[in-house]
Amino acid sequence: MRVIAGIAKGRALKSPRGDSTRPTSDKVRGAIFNALWSRSSPPLEGARVLDLFAGTGALGIEALSRGAAHATFVERDRHAIDVLRANLEATRFTEQATVLAKDAEVLDAQALGAPFDLVFADPPYVLVPKSRSLARLATLLAPGGLAVVEFDTGAPPPLPPGLVAADERRYGSTSVTFFVAEE
Repeated sequence: MRVIAGIAKGRALKSPRGDSTRPTSDKVRGAIFNALWSRSSPPLEGARVLDLFAGTGALGIEALSRGAAHATFVERDRHAIDVLRANLEATRFTEQATVLAKDAEVLDAQALGAPFDLVFADPPYVLVPKSRSLARLATLLAPGGLAVVEFDTGAPPPLPPGLVAADERRYGSTSVTFFVAEE
């Protein structure tokens, strides 16, 4: 796994051993950022990013590499947090990052530092249908913000209140929906 583009392009990212973390593949991550880039140019310059269920931090780190000003990472697994911190050090983004060793399901918008311009949510696939954090995505977004939710193709997330699906893409067994605030 590596950073795909931007100032940290090519830097290797670590992944925790075992199956407690399911990192977003380079292919899917690249496709997500290509889709973001096609929505506006440059889409990340100066953005505040939230990476829920961050795992290795690959999505938030990719956003920082491509011009985001700050990323907040939320992860509860201690082994994943150690890897995430190592990845931030390796990419030299420690100063632009906040790591919250918390459960994304119980944090509210104020505790997370909302609003954010871009929110990534890649919860464990078994959690998607009943996720409290997905249900409150609209409260985390700044006006004009975008939420990107990754899920198992066979089990799409329920539509979060206050958001509409702007785009959905499928990459094998992984799907991604891009949500924007209702107007």
